[in-house]
Amino acid sequence: MNVEIKGLRRIHQKGAALIEVLRGVDMTLSSGERVAIVGPSGSGKSTFLHAVGLLDQPTAGSVCFDGRDTLSMSSSERARIRNRRIGFVFQAHNLLPEHSALGNVMIPVRLAGSSASVAEARAIALLAAVGLGARLSHKPGELSGGEQQRVAIARALVMAPDLVLADEPTGNLDPDTAAGVFELLLDLNTQLESTLVVVTHSRSLAERFPRRLILDGGLFREW
Repeated sequence: MNVEIKGLRRIHQKGAALIEVLRGVDMTLSSGERVAIVGPSGSGKSTFLHAVGLLDQPTAGSVCFDGRDTLSMSSSERARIRNRRIGFVFQAHNLLPEHSALGNVMIPVRLAGSSASVAEARAIALLAAVGLGARLSHKPGELSGGEQQRVAIARALVMAPDLVLADEPTGNLDPDTAAGVFELLLDLNTQLESTLVVVTHSRSLAERFPRRLILDGGLFREW
């Protein structure tokens, strides 16, 4: 997926004050590209990902996928793109506690309209790929932090998305576990040949990306 972002602005209102988090951000992502985004807390990194991932409507600007402006689409079409073409990995894994690992990973496939048998087969394959083939029936509360994040990665990738957005995906993990989870994310992304954008506070992780950007003052600059 080729992504073109032009003049992206996001203004939040806090009491009587207006805070301009993004100040006209421009970015182009080529299909299969890997980009790391770093920046101080509160600089707008998550806000940027939410806008690109169609989770939030920006104040102004455009986000085009393969030449189509997503912000002019209907809400239902945007929802279909989110489900089928974009994968999200967040710092908080956001797993549903009442569902097993298998059930959590099946959700995007079922939302796309596939049968339970198809969803189960795809979820089992992804969980095996992240090393949790023996933990299918375990609920999030029965898994370690690293295992929970592996389930979240499997859920994000089960639809083989064109674009993967990861917001501090290892931020809640100890260094050794974080390194393993990050390596897994990179390996699976290589297999899928998807575009990958990762927000991270870790300089060492960011340095593994061929393209690195700093978001500060509401604008990007090259590292």
